[in-house]
Amino acid sequence: MTRRYPDRPFVAVGTIVVRDGRVLLAQRGKEPSYGLWSLPGGAVELGEPLKVAAARETREECGIEIEITDVLEVVERMVRDPDGRMQFHYVIVDYLARWASGELQPSEEVLGARWVSPDDFPQYQVTRGTSEVVLRMLETGRRAGVI
Repeated sequence: MTRRYPDRPFVAVGTIVVRDGRVLLAQRGKEPSYGLWSLPGGAVELGEPLKVAAARETREECGIEIEITDVLEVVERMVRDPDGRMQFHYVIVDYLARWASGELQPSEEVLGARWVSPDDFPQYQVTRGTSEVVLRMLETGRRAGVI
């Protein structure tokens, strides 16, 4: 199988969705990080505003509607193959959001989706940096009164 390698970074979005003190985690159904738990999100389409992309990706992956409150953080994820070549390079804009409506209905893009208490994060195998970003952003959201 021939691997495809990027010739540039890709812009992506993620959402830290909060409902009743719990955070939405989605189990990745494709590489990179297949099988690990992460925030819902994905690539931004050409001409698509970032907030629209964040709401769309959450809806597509998890079947719920969200209300985006603020940009929280911009993170960069780079993954090299065993030969050291850049296999994945994403610049991810993470948004804080509140659940607005709907019940979780994971799509075939993800292996599962759950509302998880931050205290239970250690029970999940999450992508690198996810727990730290979520906990930091929950504290920021609480201080700002948005969650």
